[in-house]
Amino acid sequence: MTDPFETERAALFGVAYRMLGTRTDAEDVLQEAWLRWNRVDRTTVENPRAYVFRLVANESIDHLRRVRARREDYTGPWLPEPLVGDAATAVELRESASLGLLLVLESLSPDERAVFVLHEAFDFGHAEIAELLGRSERAVRQLAYRSRQHVRAGRPRGEPAPGDHRELVERFMAAAVDGDVEGLLALLAPDAEFRADSDGRRETPREPVRGAAAIAAWFRLAAPFWPADLQVGVTAVNGGPGVLVTGGDTPFLVAAFEIDGAGRVAELLAVLSPEKLAAARRP
Repeated sequence: MTDPFETERAALFGVAYRMLGTRTDAEDVLQEAWLRWNRVDRTTVENPRAYVFRLVANESIDHLRRVRARREDYTGPWLPEPLVGDAATAVELRESASLGLLLVLESLSPDERAVFVLHEAFDFGHAEIAELLGRSERAVRQLAYRSRQHVRAGRPRGEPAPGDHRELVERFMAAAVDGDVEGLLALLAPDAEFRADSDGRRETPREPVRGAAAIAAWFRLAAPFWPADLQVGVTAVNGGPGVLVTGGDTPFLVAAFEIDGAGRVAELLAVLSPEKLAAARRP
């Protein structure tokens, strides 16, 4: 008999990653859920697929409550761990797991986040989610409504422009590395936002930088920021436009770009924390 945990492993990882925002935490949740699954008397389980999703969802909720206290002590902005290139494809990451959306999901309660992920990313119905989480269907519908409202409020950008945006990313990075203010202003939305996660280990802004002029000014002064033997590779980050910057063979930065309907950079999320770049590879 096929083991539903192994059959659904990629999707289960997708649930845990969307809930927790880091590969390490998601893998820890999967390991704990797998151990619990292997202690279950399978003859008593009517719906094995639903059972393994319930294990992962509930373990993710518990894990998220534990790690949130740790994130409150983080130096500077905390960003999710990026999945680069094929790593995103492997767990079926689409718009429902962009770095920007995962950052918005940080504002939800663990229960709201679980309901949003299961309903919006995996198409579970409210009644199914109620059974998975041990809640009433009415409570799940209320959680779903609140989570959608939070997400809409946190992502007011509208529909992104279609396309792979490779040329835009290349032009932006060239301007950023050169400190070309005029070039950056031509590519940034007026109300663009820039966040950098280095956990205080690099000279990055400790608060989000808002507005095209402020972002361009920061990059104008950032010449010492870039590593020696700099190499820039345009690649998918969580299924959207992004870039991997290396210094020699060492990952230095992974950035995700959100592009607005006018084809300008509306949000730049840059991850420099070494722990979150361990799995990054040059495209």
